[in-house]
Amino acid sequence: MKLDLSIITSAYNEEESLPSFFDRVTAVADKMDIAYEIIVVNDGSKDGTEKVIREHAEKDKRIKGVFLSRNFGQQAAYLCAMKLLKGNCAVFLDADLQDPPELIPEMYAKHEEGYDVVHAIRTRREGETIGKKLSAAVYMWLLRKGSGLNIPENSSEFKLYDKKVIDAIVAMPETTRFLRAQVTWLGFRETSVYFDRPAREKGKTTYNFKKLAKIAMNGIVPYDKKPLMLPLKIGAFIGACSLAAFVTFIVLAALSIDFPFAAWIFPTVGAGVSLILISQGITGIYLGYAYDEIKRRPVYVVREKINFGEDEENG
Repeated sequence: MKLDLSIITSAYNEEESLPSFFDRVTAVADKMDIAYEIIVVNDGSKDGTEKVIREHAEKDKRIKGVFLSRNFGQQAAYLCAMKLLKGNCAVFLDADLQDPPELIPEMYAKHEEGYDVVHAIRTRREGETIGKKLSAAVYMWLLRKGSGLNIPENSSEFKLYDKKVIDAIVAMPETTRFLRAQVTWLGFRETSVYFDRPAREKGKTTYNFKKLAKIAMNGIVPYDKKPLMLPLKIGAFIGACSLAAFVTFIVLAALSIDFPFAAWIFPTVGAGVSLILISQGITGIYLGYAYDEIKRRPVYVVREKINFGEDEENG
């Protein structure tokens, strides 16, 4: 049965946040007077997240649970939900309530106006240190520059997608997924709504530098070949510096000025070694992504689903 709206979240160790999440989402959706579903993908949580999902799904059949066999990451969890949802459009938001459910009606209204993608843009980030805000700004700058895509600043995965956008994303054959880049690459009609992001109410974030770096790489490597040109640019710069140094040595020799030429040997060798290592590292990254694509392993594996109809295949 086709529904008006699907509300999607992934949960990893969100036992404390989920009860409030369900209460606020259902309160908002019930006031909208539409047919909706809530899909929660349990991404291999190690706490009582699964129990909370089962308890709420038993009370309300509009709440549907998907339990992955292990932790595959938010992008994989959202792809899983995309293949299962029944709504004409879908809102994706975090379970920790830093993405306020109260914004859903405004996003849905934009969809009703004819927009295919609605970004929720953060105007303020409460409860975050200066270091966290600075790292987020650098991360977004690198993502936009590295991917070559005009990804909206201060956006996250908190978005509304029309069903045709979701179908286009699902149809993409690659196994390396990054929704923010994919939806921008597709080029559907977009708009934005704005909100002040509140501090996390309960639990603690599971995002660390390692995870953020991996997400950024997923948004850069598959969408742009600029990093492949980086060793060439570095090599050209070092070559220019070497040429300038060579010309300087000739001038100094012509003026009979003593200059410790040998002092340049060690930094020159170090620069050459660094260039080789950088080149090998970037080549390795691209080969690694190519290797993942060649393997064609599923992006996720479903262990169990509740409140769905017929079984669906793994991704």
